[in-house]
Amino acid sequence: MSSAAEQEAVQDPAGRAVEPGRPPGRAAPVTVRTEITESGGITAGTGIAAATEAVRAAPRAPVVWPGAPMPLGARFRVGPDGVAGTNFALWAGGAEAVEVCLFEADGAETRCPLTELTHEIWHGFLPGVRPGQRYGYRVHGRWDPWTGARWNAAKLLLDPYARAVDGTFTLPPEVYGHMRDWPDQHVADTVRDERDSAPYVPKGVVVHDDDDWAEDRRPKTPWADSVIYELHVRGFTKLHPDIPPELRGTYAGLAHPAAIDHLTRLGVTAVELLPVHQFAHEDHLLRRGLHNYWGYNSIGYFAPHADYSASGTAGQQVGEFKRMVHALHSAGIEVILDVVYNHTAEAGELGPMLSLRGIDNRGYYRLQHDPRRYADYTGCGNTLHVVQPQVLRLITDSLRYWVTEMGVDGFRFDLAAALARSMHDVDMLSPFLAVIAQDPVLRRVKLIAEPWDVGNGGYQVGAFPPLWTEWNDRYRDAVRDFWRGALPDVRDLGYRLTGSSDLYAWGGRRPYASVNFVTAHDGFTLRDLVSYEHKHNEANGEGNRDGTNDNRAWNCGAEGESDDPEINALRRRQLRNLLTTLLLSTGVPMLVAGDEMGRTQGGNNNAYCQDNEIGWLDWSLLEQPEWRELTALTARVLRLRQTHPVLRRRAFFSGRAQAPDGLRDLAWFARDGREMTEGDWYAPAATLGLYLSGRDIPGRDARGEPVTDDSFLAVLHAGAEPVAFELPGAPWAERYELVLDTSREDQAEPPGTVLDGGTELTVPARSVLLLRVAA
Repeated sequence: MSSAAEQEAVQDPAGRAVEPGRPPGRAAPVTVRTEITESGGITAGTGIAAATEAVRAAPRAPVVWPGAPMPLGARFRVGPDGVAGTNFALWAGGAEAVEVCLFEADGAETRCPLTELTHEIWHGFLPGVRPGQRYGYRVHGRWDPWTGARWNAAKLLLDPYARAVDGTFTLPPEVYGHMRDWPDQHVADTVRDERDSAPYVPKGVVVHDDDDWAEDRRPKTPWADSVIYELHVRGFTKLHPDIPPELRGTYAGLAHPAAIDHLTRLGVTAVELLPVHQFAHEDHLLRRGLHNYWGYNSIGYFAPHADYSASGTAGQQVGEFKRMVHALHSAGIEVILDVVYNHTAEAGELGPMLSLRGIDNRGYYRLQHDPRRYADYTGCGNTLHVVQPQVLRLITDSLRYWVTEMGVDGFRFDLAAALARSMHDVDMLSPFLAVIAQDPVLRRVKLIAEPWDVGNGGYQVGAFPPLWTEWNDRYRDAVRDFWRGALPDVRDLGYRLTGSSDLYAWGGRRPYASVNFVTAHDGFTLRDLVSYEHKHNEANGEGNRDGTNDNRAWNCGAEGESDDPEINALRRRQLRNLLTTLLLSTGVPMLVAGDEMGRTQGGNNNAYCQDNEIGWLDWSLLEQPEWRELTALTARVLRLRQTHPVLRRRAFFSGRAQAPDGLRDLAWFARDGREMTEGDWYAPAATLGLYLSGRDIPGRDARGEPVTDDSFLAVLHAGAEPVAFELPGAPWAERYELVLDTSREDQAEPPGTVLDGGTELTVPARSVLLLRVAA
């Protein structure tokens, strides 16, 4: 390190160093150098001309041709005079200079200046740089956290457009842009750390996109026919006995015939993968010997997470992911990605410097009125500033890449309300939603919003515009409350079972705008929902303080696992009730992997850091008859749903006859066989009859013919004792055939009982009966 003149510092009344002219109480960076280091590093206060000159003088730098500013990222191609190489392009709006750094297998680094600047994009073409090359960026500029400027060229930065990432984020002190262990922690983020982070951070990898998608056929399943299966790539395959050990926990494992066979036998139409963008582990987890398992901590929006690759991490993960998508498509299964564009793994001002913070902190993140601090609508320390054009471009470029080059069929947006914020408030005319609506690629794929964030006004269920579907947590709450006997009346349940028209019947939206779910990755599994009333998250190391307390669960009489056969039989019956209710409801059902076979997390309702048997799917459950029966029931109800269009309507119910000689498309019945009155909806009820007319389905098929189907009566009874239910007679039905009875353990064959209209039917305690109107 060469000698450097240090600025004179004055002190505020508290004894903190202050730049001359800075208001008292605002501590400046403790060490602010104004010279160039031997390694080419540039410190605060250096002008762009001097910075560029220093970078040009960096040792071992090969020839850099001007290249092109678009596309962003590292793209291998044939350059001038037919010379093969890689074009590097990085948006870094406020930077003073940028180096692309190439790394050999032994860690040797070659720094190459990008001296061309076009519309705030630094770019250059490096002849001879080929796929497999590991690289990163060093970005030079001012260090002044008080104004939001946090450039630090000592830190190697991941390319936001990197197609593959090699290495693991371990977060030692060297990867922080500030002095993480500074004694005065309340100003620690203002003290620049001059140590080189390159030996400790993963590198981007140049990838050549040469896969041929000509033979791939997207299933293009209509929304109304869709059944979503939420799964974790690693957790779904890690313990599967029929997948080769070397493929378990990987994309190749999910592409294996044994994994796909379960999905097809079950009858789901789409898998929704928990985050597969490259992500990093949080420091507080690493300190406890844990890891981020779910992956909601993204740092690379173009790169498949490297740890899920069986074939290698020097670009091979890209091809492996594509082959997985192709295998699922060949089985008729769509691939939906759970994506986290609302925040990054760099956290708040005390977080590491991995990518965007060091490229242009003010350009990528929402900052508070005090620009040293981050606006946090996500609960994760930072929020991407989607209103900024470069951030919006990063997100939409990423989305298009995963559709056009990686083959995926849709996205579920984590904390989507944060993306829909304009300057502060959630705005359904926001730039993000407007761009998606007009984009010729993105408006044609499946778009699912988690319609809330943690900021003021962030709860937006029912508010997203047409093209979007939404996770409907009001469905989850109503169904859970009904089956545990906690609903004050049945008004809300009626809406939830029939597509939630109170939320979605506007702007041309359809019932499939509602993604119905009883469980999700976040919370209890279905089995735990009927086995625990309280969370048991001690394994997370947070004193059982993490995870929600609003579980709306009922343990059937004992907390946790039980040896009581009556309690266990009741729990299995409740599982059948919950699954059947979900799969018969109007809207798009979402199952969570393993719920159909009784998976448990031991009462942990926040297993985000449990990359172990707690979080993995236990396939040995299928060796137990009671859980095989539950899986068979799930598959059977899904076949019913697929066979009968009346169970997957494309339009909301009207409560009126669609034809002069028809019945009303929907009717509700009380236990005594009469239609429910307005007063009935405001009273507590444990028993509900729902009549769906197959003669009165609005719309026509692909040939323009009317859609007709059988009619059904579903009876839901959440009471602890059997009840008598009078079956509606003419004109609703002369006779009924019993198709499904969840009180039965054995669901191999339909009951087949035929009953006359007007018959008083005994409905078993806590059960769902489905009856088909017989000819």
